[in-house]
Amino acid sequence: MSFTHAAQGGGGQDTRYWSGGVWSLLRKEVLRFWKVGLQTLGAPMISSLLYLLIFSHAMSGHMRMFGRVPYTSFLIPGLAMMSVLQNAFANTSSSLIQSKITGNLVFMLLSPLRAGEMFIGYVGASVARGLGVGASLLVVAWVFVPLQWTHPLWIVVFALLGASMLGALGLIAGIWAEKFDQMAAFQNFLIVPATFLSGVFYSVNALPPFWMAASHLNPFFYLVDGFRYGFFGASDVSPWLSLLAALLGNAVCGGIALNWLHRGYKLRY
Repeated sequence: MSFTHAAQGGGGQDTRYWSGGVWSLLRKEVLRFWKVGLQTLGAPMISSLLYLLIFSHAMSGHMRMFGRVPYTSFLIPGLAMMSVLQNAFANTSSSLIQSKITGNLVFMLLSPLRAGEMFIGYVGASVARGLGVGASLLVVAWVFVPLQWTHPLWIVVFALLGASMLGALGLIAGIWAEKFDQMAAFQNFLIVPATFLSGVFYSVNALPPFWMAASHLNPFFYLVDGFRYGFFGASDVSPWLSLLAALLGNAVCGGIALNWLHRGYKLRY
């Protein structure tokens, strides 16, 4: 792999740019979860299918969402997005905390990769894992329950935005945490409740006013609602509002993660 040397303005120091660095890191991270695909891809899909089986059996025929959508059909996009979010977060956070605990993170810090290149490599792999699990769930569910594809572009956009946002949030968690207990607390007390309370299993318009307002403060709600709009052309809030919230969430999480990577916050000891 080739290196290009470029003079850094003002300081007169040379900075190394590794043309293949991003691809190498991305490939490493993808192979990391692919080699244990039964655990990282198969297990989340099976868990989501179990949710689908239980909830659809309990609620199917008892209610329709948006006035016309069968509950089982309504449930599938929500479960798919929940899988995308949780697995995208898990990929970056687990990779970083494992590297910190085992002590091999130093090799990454000594590489010529810049903060932006590390960000792209880690988050890119988390997007791949999240989309892989979500797409697999949709394909398997489609065999049993016909799905609508009213606005396919919205589906793709919100899937990408959701996976990238949670990938960046996973970087934040992985940088902040110093041991597995802290990482588990971050996931159990923030990520899991936020995804379960984002309208995956219900329409927030059916909630009492207080809880409806509280749901609108949950950024994950806009990811799920916008993603679902792509299937049915109906949603609890405007898809444009959801898109704005998703872009804002990516900007905030991505900005914090990039800043911490650039500063070496909790990475350099």
